[in-house]
Amino acid sequence: MSHFVLEIGVEEMPARFLPLLDRELRERFETLLGEAGLGFGAVASFSTPRRLVVDITGLADVQKTEEIVVSGPPVRIALDAEGKPTKAGLGFAKSQNVEFDQVYVEKTDKGEYLALKKTVGGRPAADILAETCAAVLPSLNFPKKMQWIGKDCTFGRPVRWLLAMLDGRAVPFGFAGLTAGCETRGHRVMGPGPFAVPHADDYARVLLEQGRVVLDTADRKAAIRADGDRLAAEAGGTVEWSESLLDQVANLVETPRAMLGGFHEKFLELPAEVLLTSMETHQKSFGLRGKDGKLLPYFLTAANIESREPALVRKGWERVLRARLEDARFFWEADCAATFEQWLDKLDKVIFIGPLGTMGDKTRRLGKLASSIASRIAPGLSADMARAGRLSKADLVSEMVYEFDDLQGKMGGIYARMKGEGETVAQALYEQYLPAGQDSPLPGSMAGVILSLADKLDNLAGCFGLGMMPTGAADPYALRRNALGVCRIVLEKGLTLDLADLLREAQAGYEGVEWKLEPEEALDKLMDFFGQRLRAYWNAQGVQTLVLEAAMAPGFADIFETWRRVEALADFSREADFEASVLTFKRAANIIRKQAGQELSGQIREDLLEGEAEKAFWTALQGVEPEWARLAEAGDYPKMLALLGVLRPVVDGFFDGVMVMCDDAALRTNRLNLLQRLVTTLGRVADFGKFQV
Repeated sequence: MSHFVLEIGVEEMPARFLPLLDRELRERFETLLGEAGLGFGAVASFSTPRRLVVDITGLADVQKTEEIVVSGPPVRIALDAEGKPTKAGLGFAKSQNVEFDQVYVEKTDKGEYLALKKTVGGRPAADILAETCAAVLPSLNFPKKMQWIGKDCTFGRPVRWLLAMLDGRAVPFGFAGLTAGCETRGHRVMGPGPFAVPHADDYARVLLEQGRVVLDTADRKAAIRADGDRLAAEAGGTVEWSESLLDQVANLVETPRAMLGGFHEKFLELPAEVLLTSMETHQKSFGLRGKDGKLLPYFLTAANIESREPALVRKGWERVLRARLEDARFFWEADCAATFEQWLDKLDKVIFIGPLGTMGDKTRRLGKLASSIASRIAPGLSADMARAGRLSKADLVSEMVYEFDDLQGKMGGIYARMKGEGETVAQALYEQYLPAGQDSPLPGSMAGVILSLADKLDNLAGCFGLGMMPTGAADPYALRRNALGVCRIVLEKGLTLDLADLLREAQAGYEGVEWKLEPEEALDKLMDFFGQRLRAYWNAQGVQTLVLEAAMAPGFADIFETWRRVEALADFSREADFEASVLTFKRAANIIRKQAGQELSGQIREDLLEGEAEKAFWTALQGVEPEWARLAEAGDYPKMLALLGVLRPVVDGFFDGVMVMCDDAALRTNRLNLLQRLVTTLGRVADFGKFQV
């Protein structure tokens, strides 16, 4: 078995590009080698700011071979009357690069044809690998691409060298005006190279020992964490590790060297959020906390070099951070002198979204909507939520948030607490933008939950009313994230709310706006939009699409209640008699669906019931209905579905022994009303007509 290494040497690549490129390279090579029939053991990918690497072990020496039959022209035109080849027959043999005596006649359902057995495959691994590299590199995806040798070649950053080795020999292929060889380059300063690599097995060793490059991102992260913990312990603290920042920092360096710096204790007067944002966002550095949980006047960073003068490097980092902190201190002092009333006046001059008015208008709407939501789920918070809604965007015109926009909301909460607002209001302001994504935490307080819901619903109602729905990948107002945030909050907090009612109230909060869509049309589109988000969210959790379609058919305005139906139906779909039950109740649903033009009341005339099967169906249905209603009121959907075991035998007996679509109009209508009554009853859980079995 052989070992192959590909290295694409580039100018420094942005850290955010690398994780996606790692995955794409690995998947593309696995796919193309599999399609080519070249066996391999494992495909690994690595990256640093200056290189993308694919490492493949357990490679077969040659492509697998197989015998195939190639069909040719019909015998009637390929052979003459004496059985000798015509031009068509000779042309077929020539096209396959064989002598005609290797061709034979094959009988098929369509007649006799010339045929040829050929052995394909068996090409050397080096040829397959060269073709694969040449195909993969030009087609890699980047958020942005560069041109440096003309429009015919684009890449995330200019390519400076290529290494491609199968065991101890090069696998030459061309890209970006370069030909792959057996040389690599190391760290730009500490081991620039070039260095000859004698064998693919030696690549990582040469890169580390001579090039001073740590290839694996996980190893770079571990080195930063270990050195950082050691330095922090020496300073009497622990590092405030942020996993997302650690991932980013590890992809900014090839030779990580943790370094501890400090700043003046006077800056500790600033809120911890401000200090950490200054360190993390602008300096890609981590804060330190003492044993009491408070920040220490230190920061940890990772340099990309082992400096001969570390004190000088540290001083440079400290000087830059000090400038940022001086700015933050100035903004903090200016904001401390301001009042919420001054900020609210400024909000009336800040546009929210064109026709939707100002941010001041938005806060007035949020005050009303948040108070209304509170009256539904936490009545004791209504007054506080009205105040929180009104103050919710005040920090947008503060000096601190103008400079550090990542702190919006958080600074509002901090300022509210400092300026004497209640804790409930302060917590709501602090958490109002959560969740910020699919994996982001939710608001921890009920006040934060309510204000977050109000803000997101207001955004959605306004944008949809103006016809500004997301299209394709374009979602400039993050409406998908807003809708998913609403869904996550309702589901994970177990809230019972009517989504359609909330959206109507959010629409009504806008006054004097010229809508492009009528409110009811916009509401229909909003509900469809939420339905798509819920299906995608639950699909990602492994729920089958047909289960979702059936469970959501009765409506999904109460998102949490819908999820309880989805869970129950998903469990029911895994039971042994599920398909038999679906067939029975789907048949009833299909019959009723076909009677769309006929009005059915669901009222049963007992004097028209004929035969035991029909009477048994009606008796069983009457017995189940009150229990079904009681369980529906309690939301006990598993027990509701368990009652189908009582109904299914009598419904099967009804279909076996009764002609529903009989000639007698009165009997036919009565029987259809029986089925209508059944379908309406079952419809409180699911539409069984949506299933395909």
